[in-house]
Amino acid sequence: MVHKWFGIIFAIALLNFSITGLLLLEKKNFDWIQPPTQTASDGTVDQFITNQNLFKIVFDEKHPDFKNIKDVDRIDFRPGKRIFKVRSKNNYSEIQVDAVNGKILSISKRNSDKIEAWHDGSMFGEFVHQYIMPIVAIVTVILTITGLYLWLAPTIKRRAK
Repeated sequence: MVHKWFGIIFAIALLNFSITGLLLLEKKNFDWIQPPTQTASDGTVDQFITNQNLFKIVFDEKHPDFKNIKDVDRIDFRPGKRIFKVRSKNNYSEIQVDAVNGKILSISKRNSDKIEAWHDGSMFGEFVHQYIMPIVAIVTVILTITGLYLWLAPTIKRRAK
């Protein structure tokens, strides 16, 4: 009974977990989910642009999602690839900047961030992310355990006879 009703009530949330989880697992294989990391110039650490220069380059682009420092969510720095990935708080935008010469290599959408927001419930607000999604995770465990019981119990009873 528990398995049936939890399954019915949480089916949409579980479907959301499954589909978005699959997309996140495959994000590096599809450019429409996550833009590929571009190829940067060769150079050494002492040639890298400063953070001040990075922000100037990004803001000088006049992209509507990068007007000022409040629009920047984070900077993902890949020193081995000599790339700065500047990510916006708005509209899941990303600008990739060459760490050596400061050229903009890519301006694109990061649909993977949008998918992640759906996956973890933050798309629906902090309350859903903080309280509802952990409940859905617990229910998933309960559904798994009760599903295994419902599947195995008849077999065990038959073999016991």
